[in-house]
Amino acid sequence: MTTVVIKIGGGEGIDLGPIAGQFAELVRSGVRAVLVHGGSHETNVLSEALGHPARTITSPNGHTSRRTDRRTLEIFEMIYCGKINKGIVEQLRGLGVDAVGLSGIDAGIWTGSRKTAIRAVEDGQTVIIRDDLSGRVESVDAGFLNMLLDAGRVPVLTPPAITPEGVAINVDADRAAAATAAALGADELLLLSNVRGLLRDVADPGSLIREVNSESLEIARAAAKGRMKNKVLAAEEALTGGVPRVVIGSALGDDAIGRARAGEGTVFLGAGVTA
Repeated sequence: MTTVVIKIGGGEGIDLGPIAGQFAELVRSGVRAVLVHGGSHETNVLSEALGHPARTITSPNGHTSRRTDRRTLEIFEMIYCGKINKGIVEQLRGLGVDAVGLSGIDAGIWTGSRKTAIRAVEDGQTVIIRDDLSGRVESVDAGFLNMLLDAGRVPVLTPPAITPEGVAINVDADRAAAATAAALGADELLLLSNVRGLLRDVADPGSLIREVNSESLEIARAAAKGRMKNKVLAAEEALTGGVPRVVIGSALGDDAIGRARAGEGTVFLGAGVTA
């Protein structure tokens, strides 16, 4: 049976209603499917409303992430684990899908280490940040997820993750989805957001890179800018973990999931895999 992990971004303009309908159709077709979601835009809006505006960290190599102090993590959980996760589960259950909404904290599904020291560039200077509550997923409880899938349940997952010491940490949802896909031995990982895919030139919509393999991976790395760096890194990590095919594509428009599965966007192929 085919296993697919789909990550839906939380950027501005993404309507989760149509996505839920498409995901429900995929599940009804017999695919073992896991949905991972973000919530960055709504978190930013709530953070502003609560007087604790979002801040970002930019590493020396250009990767960006959310600056996560304890108050930011609490706001993050309100949106990711609360409003968005339960909203998706409500929609899916209304469509006949036996969805189960969980964060990476629950049952220790996503476990990882907190970054104790982060190098960041601020005003042209490299500084060290030591109090950030962020990290990366290092272990996925595939046994627990397979237990749900084998029982006909459909996991809907979202950050945060948890450390072995029991501390919640903000993790990149694209990379968490990649780790999940690898742990489940997924046939495919879809990373869908409000962009068409990886562009050679971000100012030129016609410069879409349609296929990336081991020989062209360096080109993809060089083309990735901003948040796209994390998506390309997630694609790499999924391929390294044994996922044969990763698609970075758009969550917008009709049949976004079907179009991505058909190869619309940027398709990353593992060694020996053909499109």
